[in-house]
Amino acid sequence: MAKSAKAKKLVATGLIAENRRARFDYEILDTLEAGLVLTGTEVRSLRNGKAQIAESYASPESGELFLINSYIPEYVEANRFNHNERRPRKLLVSKRELGRLMGAVQKEGQTIVPLKLYFNDKGIAKLLIGVAKGKKTVDKRQTERNRDWDRQKSRLLKNLG
Repeated sequence: MAKSAKAKKLVATGLIAENRRARFDYEILDTLEAGLVLTGTEVRSLRNGKAQIAESYASPESGELFLINSYIPEYVEANRFNHNERRPRKLLVSKRELGRLMGAVQKEGQTIVPLKLYFNDKGIAKLLIGVAKGKKTVDKRQTERNRDWDRQKSRLLKNLG
C-alpha cells in the first residue's frame, strides 16, 4: 500500500505541460509564477498529465488575469459534474504584478504567454507565464542558426576532447 501512495505522489508533482514553441515565437522579457483557480475535476485531470497550453495566452480583463484557450481534458470518472475543456481560467497574481502585466500588454507588441504548467512541491498547480515580444521571421532564423551552431560546437568538442 505504501509503494502505490509513493508512486502516486511522484506522478502528482512536477511538469504537466510545457509551451516549447513560445520560446521560438517570442522573445521572453520577464517571467512570473501564477496560481490557477481550478475545479476538482480539472485538478484530477491535470494529475493524469494530459493538459495542453501550446495555443493559449493570458489576457487581463476587468481587473483580473485569465488564461484563455488552454486545454484540460475531461476527467473520465466525473460523470455529469465535469468541467468545460477550454473555459477561461482565472490566474492568481498580486495587484502590483497585475498592474505591471497590464502595462506591459498595453505597450506595442507585448503579450503574456504561458510557458509551463506544473505542480509545485506542495502539490498546488502553478503556471509560469512570461511577458514576451513577438519575434520576426529573421529573428527566428537567427535563433535556429545559433541553436544549430551550438549543436555542432558540442559535437566537435566531444569528438576532439
